[in-house]
This record gives sequence, structure tokens and C-alpha cells, in this order.
Amino acid sequence: MPRDYYEVLGVAKDASQDDIKKAYRQLAKKYHPDVSTEEKEVAEAKFKEISEAYEILSDPEKRKLYDQYGHEGVKNSFGQD
Repeated sequence: MPRDYYEVLGVAKDASQDDIKKAYRQLAKKYHPDVSTEEKEVAEAKFKEISEAYEILSDPEKRKLYDQYGHEGVKNSFGQD
């Protein structure tokens, strides 16, 4: 089961859009596969997870669905089947 998107970004469930954006940018810099000091596969997996969380939480409609229904509510929003 996928991790909670708020947990992935390290923000509270009532975080503002600015807080979500700041958290994403900070984590994206740290785990981007081209700059990360971690193994490439590990960095790529973390970066993908961070990007997925940001894509859902940065969109008010997707965030609302996620808050109501969890991963099932946004299942097809990020290429998940």
C-alpha cells in the first residue's frame, strides 16, 4: 500500500499550498536522481513518490478527493491502474 502523501512530503494534513510547494521543492532537490548521493534506483523511487504526492496535494480538487477517499479517490490521477 502506498504511503500517505502528507507523510511523504512531511507536511500536516492542514498544510497550506505554499507549505506543500516548499516541502516538495526541498525534497525534490535532495532526491533528484541527477544530484542525489543515494543509489540511483533508490533516488529515482523516492523522487517518483515525492512527485506523485505533490501532484495530488498541489491540486485542490485531487487533494479534496484524496482527503475524502485516500488513494482510491485519486487512483487514476497519476497513471495508477
